[in-house]
Amino acid sequence: MRKVKGIIALDLDGTLLTSDKRLTEGNRRALERAFEAGYAIVPTTGRFYGGMPQCIRELPFVRYIITINGAEVADLETGEVIYRAEIPNALALAVYEAMDRENVLYDVYQHNAAFMSVSHKARIDDMVSSDHYREMLHRLRKPVPELKAFLRENGDSVQKIQLFTVDRGLRLRLMEQLPTMFDGLAVSSSVIDNIEINDKCAHKGAALLALAAHLGLDRKDTFAFGDGLNDLTMLREAGIGFAMENGEPEVKAIADRITCSCDADGVARGIEYILDMN
Repeated sequence: MRKVKGIIALDLDGTLLTSDKRLTEGNRRALERAFEAGYAIVPTTGRFYGGMPQCIRELPFVRYIITINGAEVADLETGEVIYRAEIPNALALAVYEAMDRENVLYDVYQHNAAFMSVSHKARIDDMVSSDHYREMLHRLRKPVPELKAFLRENGDSVQKIQLFTVDRGLRLRLMEQLPTMFDGLAVSSSVIDNIEINDKCAHKGAALLALAAHLGLDRKDTFAFGDGLNDLTMLREAGIGFAMENGEPEVKAIADRITCSCDADGVARGIEYILDMN
Protein backbone atom coordinates (compact mmCIF):
# COMPACT_ATOMS: atom_id res chain seq x y z
CA MET A 1 0.00 0.00 0.00
CA ARG A 2 1.24 3.50 -0.89
CA LYS A 3 2.40 5.41 2.18
CA VAL A 4 0.01 8.27 2.92
CA LYS A 5 1.35 11.24 4.88
CA GLY A 6 -1.93 13.10 5.18
CA ILE A 7 -5.47 13.60 3.90
CA ILE A 8 -6.77 16.53 1.88
CA ALA A 9 -10.57 16.34 2.01
CA LEU A 10 -12.41 18.47 -0.51
CA ASP A 11 -16.04 19.43 -0.80
CA LEU A 12 -17.04 19.66 -4.47
CA ASP A 13 -19.73 22.23 -5.32
CA GLY A 14 -18.59 25.72 -4.41
CA THR A 15 -15.19 24.45 -3.29
CA LEU A 16 -13.15 22.27 -5.65
CA LEU A 17 -15.52 23.00 -8.54
CA THR A 18 -16.18 26.48 -9.87
CA SER A 19 -19.61 28.08 -9.65
CA ASP A 20 -20.35 26.63 -13.10
CA LYS A 21 -19.22 23.15 -11.93
CA ARG A 22 -15.80 22.95 -13.62
CA LEU A 23 -12.50 21.59 -12.31
CA THR A 24 -9.94 24.20 -13.31
CA GLU A 25 -6.52 23.29 -14.60
CA GLY A 26 -4.96 25.17 -11.69
CA ASN A 27 -6.85 23.11 -9.12
CA ARG A 28 -6.14 19.86 -10.94
CA ARG A 29 -2.40 20.57 -11.06
CA ALA A 30 -2.44 21.38 -7.34
CA LEU A 31 -4.18 18.08 -6.58
CA GLU A 32 -1.55 16.22 -8.61
CA ARG A 33 1.28 17.95 -6.73
CA ALA A 34 -0.29 17.08 -3.39
CA PHE A 35 -0.76 13.45 -4.41
CA GLU A 36 2.86 13.23 -5.54
CA ALA A 37 3.88 14.68 -2.16
CA GLY A 38 2.14 11.78 -0.41
CA TYR A 39 -1.35 13.11 0.38
CA ALA A 40 -4.59 11.21 -0.17
CA ILE A 41 -6.93 13.38 -2.26
CA VAL A 42 -10.43 12.69 -0.94
CA PRO A 43 -13.58 14.09 -2.59
CA THR A 44 -16.04 14.72 0.24
CA THR A 45 -19.58 15.33 -0.90
CA GLY A 46 -23.26 15.14 -0.15
CA ARG A 47 -23.70 13.19 -3.38
CA PHE A 48 -23.53 9.45 -3.90
CA TYR A 49 -20.62 8.21 -6.00
CA GLY A 50 -22.55 7.88 -9.26
CA GLY A 51 -23.84 11.43 -8.84
CA MET A 52 -20.35 12.92 -8.60
CA PRO A 53 -19.23 14.84 -11.72
CA GLN A 54 -17.35 12.78 -14.27
CA CYS A 55 -14.34 15.09 -14.04
CA ILE A 56 -13.94 14.02 -10.39
CA ARG A 57 -14.67 10.32 -10.89
CA GLU A 58 -12.03 10.21 -13.63
CA LEU A 59 -9.19 11.60 -11.51
CA PRO A 60 -6.61 8.78 -11.56
CA PHE A 61 -5.17 9.54 -8.12
CA VAL A 62 -8.44 9.39 -6.14
CA ARG A 63 -8.69 6.17 -4.12
CA TYR A 64 -10.78 7.13 -1.08
CA ILE A 65 -14.13 8.96 -1.14
CA ILE A 66 -16.45 10.36 1.51
CA THR A 67 -19.99 10.44 0.16
CA ILE A 68 -23.54 11.32 1.21
CA ASN A 69 -22.36 13.81 3.85
CA GLY A 70 -20.26 11.15 5.58
CA ALA A 71 -22.79 8.31 5.53
CA GLU A 72 -20.17 6.23 3.72
CA VAL A 73 -16.39 6.18 3.36
CA ALA A 74 -15.14 3.82 0.67
CA ASP A 75 -11.92 2.54 -0.85
CA LEU A 76 -12.46 2.58 -4.62
CA GLU A 77 -9.48 0.29 -5.22
CA THR A 78 -10.63 -2.57 -3.01
CA GLY A 79 -14.36 -1.86 -2.77
CA GLU A 80 -14.13 -1.84 1.04
CA VAL A 81 -16.60 0.31 2.98
CA ILE A 82 -14.50 1.86 5.73
CA TYR A 83 -17.30 3.69 7.54
CA ARG A 84 -21.09 3.62 7.33
CA ALA A 85 -23.83 5.45 9.26
CA GLU A 86 -27.44 5.16 8.04
CA ILE A 87 -30.93 6.19 9.21
CA PRO A 88 -33.09 3.27 10.39
CA ASN A 89 -36.01 2.52 8.07
CA ALA A 90 -38.71 3.26 10.68
CA LEU A 91 -37.19 6.63 11.56
CA ALA A 92 -36.93 7.61 7.89
CA LEU A 93 -40.60 6.74 7.38
CA ALA A 94 -41.57 8.88 10.37
CA VAL A 95 -39.74 11.85 8.83
CA TYR A 96 -41.50 11.42 5.48
CA GLU A 97 -44.89 11.13 7.15
CA ALA A 98 -44.26 14.41 9.00
CA MET A 99 -43.06 16.10 5.81
CA ASP A 100 -46.26 15.11 3.98
CA ARG A 101 -47.83 17.94 6.01
CA GLU A 102 -45.35 20.48 4.58
CA ASN A 103 -44.96 22.00 1.12
CA VAL A 104 -41.72 20.18 0.28
CA LEU A 105 -40.38 17.64 -2.18
CA TYR A 106 -38.38 14.74 -0.76
CA ASP A 107 -36.13 11.97 -1.99
CA VAL A 108 -34.08 9.17 -0.46
CA TYR A 109 -30.49 8.01 -0.89
CA GLN A 110 -30.32 4.24 -0.45
CA HIS A 111 -27.78 1.68 -1.68
CA ASN A 112 -25.78 4.48 -3.37
CA ALA A 113 -28.66 5.57 -5.57
CA ALA A 114 -31.40 8.19 -5.22
CA PHE A 115 -35.16 7.65 -5.50
CA MET A 116 -38.20 9.96 -5.61
CA SER A 117 -41.96 9.48 -5.86
CA VAL A 118 -43.35 10.05 -9.35
CA SER A 119 -45.62 12.80 -8.01
CA HIS A 120 -42.68 14.62 -6.41
CA LYS A 121 -40.48 14.31 -9.49
CA ALA A 122 -43.22 15.99 -11.53
CA ARG A 123 -42.91 19.10 -9.29
CA ILE A 124 -39.12 19.58 -9.46
CA ASP A 125 -39.30 22.60 -11.76
CA ASP A 126 -41.64 24.39 -9.34
CA MET A 127 -39.75 23.56 -6.15
CA VAL A 128 -36.06 23.99 -7.06
CA SER A 129 -34.73 27.39 -8.15
CA SER A 130 -31.31 26.38 -9.53
CA ASP A 131 -31.17 25.27 -13.17
CA HIS A 132 -28.21 23.02 -12.34
CA TYR A 133 -29.95 21.23 -9.49
CA ARG A 134 -33.22 20.89 -11.41
CA GLU A 135 -31.32 19.15 -14.21
CA MET A 136 -29.46 16.95 -11.74
CA LEU A 137 -32.64 15.87 -9.97
CA HIS A 138 -34.41 15.05 -13.23
CA ARG A 139 -31.40 13.02 -14.37
CA LEU A 140 -30.37 11.20 -11.20
CA ARG A 141 -33.57 10.55 -9.24
CA LYS A 142 -35.05 7.16 -10.05
CA PRO A 143 -38.86 7.42 -10.00
CA VAL A 144 -40.88 5.03 -7.83
CA PRO A 145 -44.69 5.00 -7.57
CA GLU A 146 -44.67 6.16 -3.93
CA LEU A 147 -41.53 6.55 -1.86
CA LYS A 148 -42.87 5.51 1.55
CA ALA A 149 -44.37 2.33 0.11
CA PHE A 150 -41.03 1.64 -1.62
CA LEU A 151 -39.21 1.92 1.71
CA ARG A 152 -41.74 -0.13 3.64
CA GLU A 153 -41.39 -2.90 1.10
CA ASN A 154 -37.59 -3.10 1.14
CA GLY A 155 -37.24 -2.39 4.88
CA ASP A 156 -33.64 -1.20 4.55
CA SER A 157 -31.94 1.72 6.28
CA VAL A 158 -31.35 4.88 4.23
CA GLN A 159 -28.24 6.93 3.67
CA LYS A 160 -29.84 10.37 3.39
CA ILE A 161 -33.16 12.18 3.19
CA GLN A 162 -33.28 15.37 1.16
CA LEU A 163 -36.01 18.01 1.21
CA PHE A 164 -36.52 20.78 -1.36
CA THR A 165 -38.54 23.98 -1.14
CA VAL A 166 -38.29 27.46 -2.63
CA ASP A 167 -40.05 28.82 0.49
CA ARG A 168 -37.09 30.29 2.40
CA GLY A 169 -39.05 30.76 5.60
CA LEU A 170 -40.26 27.16 5.57
CA ARG A 171 -36.74 25.92 4.94
CA LEU A 172 -35.35 27.84 7.93
CA ARG A 173 -38.21 26.70 10.17
CA LEU A 174 -37.72 23.04 9.27
CA MET A 175 -33.96 23.25 9.76
CA GLU A 176 -34.62 24.51 13.29
CA GLN A 177 -37.44 22.10 14.11
CA LEU A 178 -36.28 18.78 12.62
CA PRO A 179 -33.48 18.10 15.14
CA THR A 180 -35.96 18.52 18.01
CA MET A 181 -38.72 16.53 16.30
CA PHE A 182 -36.57 13.44 15.75
CA ASP A 183 -33.74 12.08 17.89
CA GLY A 184 -30.66 10.70 16.20
CA LEU A 185 -30.60 12.91 13.11
CA ALA A 186 -28.13 15.46 11.75
CA VAL A 187 -29.64 18.31 9.70
CA SER A 188 -27.59 20.40 7.28
CA SER A 189 -27.78 22.09 3.88
CA SER A 190 -25.58 22.47 0.83
CA VAL A 191 -27.68 24.70 -1.47
CA ILE A 192 -30.27 27.41 -0.90
CA ASP A 193 -33.33 25.25 -1.65
CA ASN A 194 -32.46 22.06 0.22
CA ILE A 195 -32.31 20.42 3.63
CA GLU A 196 -30.16 17.32 4.07
CA ILE A 197 -30.95 14.81 6.81
CA ASN A 198 -28.52 12.10 7.86
CA ASP A 199 -27.96 9.82 10.81
CA LYS A 200 -26.34 11.80 13.63
CA CYS A 201 -23.10 9.84 13.10
CA ALA A 202 -23.12 10.53 9.36
CA HIS A 203 -21.29 13.79 8.95
CA LYS A 204 -18.15 14.78 7.12
CA GLY A 205 -16.17 15.33 10.30
CA ALA A 206 -16.77 11.82 11.66
CA ALA A 207 -16.05 10.34 8.24
CA LEU A 208 -12.78 12.23 7.93
CA LEU A 209 -11.59 11.01 11.32
CA ALA A 210 -12.65 7.44 10.49
CA LEU A 211 -10.59 7.52 7.31
CA ALA A 212 -7.62 8.99 9.17
CA ALA A 213 -7.80 6.16 11.72
CA HIS A 214 -8.02 3.61 8.92
CA LEU A 215 -4.86 5.04 7.37
CA GLY A 216 -3.04 5.30 10.70
CA LEU A 217 -2.96 9.09 10.62
CA ASP A 218 -3.32 11.64 13.38
CA ARG A 219 -5.93 14.40 13.28
CA LYS A 220 -3.16 16.94 12.69
CA ASP A 221 -2.43 15.20 9.37
CA THR A 222 -5.87 16.06 7.98
CA PHE A 223 -6.82 19.12 5.94
CA ALA A 224 -10.31 20.05 4.76
CA PHE A 225 -11.81 22.56 2.32
CA GLY A 226 -15.47 23.59 2.27
CA ASP A 227 -18.03 26.31 1.74
CA GLY A 228 -21.42 25.02 2.93
CA LEU A 229 -23.18 24.17 6.16
CA ASN A 230 -22.65 20.46 5.57
CA ASP A 231 -18.90 21.15 5.68
CA LEU A 232 -18.89 22.61 9.20
CA THR A 233 -18.07 19.38 11.04
CA MET A 234 -15.27 18.54 8.63
CA LEU A 235 -13.60 21.93 9.03
CA ARG A 236 -13.91 21.69 12.81
CA GLU A 237 -12.39 18.19 13.00
CA ALA A 238 -9.56 18.69 10.50
CA GLY A 239 -6.08 19.63 11.61
CA ILE A 240 -6.54 22.73 9.44
CA GLY A 241 -9.89 23.70 7.98
CA PHE A 242 -10.00 26.01 4.95
CA ALA A 243 -13.16 27.97 4.15
CA MET A 244 -13.70 29.33 0.67
CA GLU A 245 -14.10 33.08 0.31
CA ASN A 246 -17.51 32.35 -1.26
CA GLY A 247 -18.49 30.20 1.74
CA GLU A 248 -21.36 30.65 4.15
CA PRO A 249 -20.62 33.09 7.00
CA GLU A 250 -20.89 30.28 9.57
CA VAL A 251 -18.25 28.28 7.71
CA LYS A 252 -15.82 31.17 7.47
CA ALA A 253 -16.36 31.94 11.15
CA ILE A 254 -15.09 28.53 12.33
CA ALA A 255 -12.36 27.95 9.73
CA ASP A 256 -8.66 28.07 10.59
CA ARG A 257 -7.94 29.80 7.29
CA ILE A 258 -9.92 31.46 4.52
CA THR A 259 -8.72 30.88 0.98
CA CYS A 260 -9.79 32.43 -2.34
CA SER A 261 -13.16 31.69 -3.89
CA CYS A 262 -13.98 28.59 -5.89
CA ASP A 263 -13.75 30.71 -9.04
CA ALA A 264 -10.23 31.89 -8.17
CA ASP A 265 -8.52 28.52 -7.56
CA GLY A 266 -8.95 28.77 -3.81
CA VAL A 267 -8.20 25.06 -3.36
CA ALA A 268 -4.91 25.43 -5.23
CA ARG A 269 -3.95 28.36 -2.98
CA GLY A 270 -4.71 26.32 0.11
CA ILE A 271 -2.73 23.33 -1.16
CA GLU A 272 0.26 25.61 -1.75
CA TYR A 273 0.04 26.55 1.94
CA ILE A 274 -0.11 22.88 2.98
CA LEU A 275 2.86 21.90 0.83
CA ASP A 276 4.88 24.87 2.06
CA MET A 277 4.29 23.69 5.65
CA ASN A 278 6.08 20.45 4.85
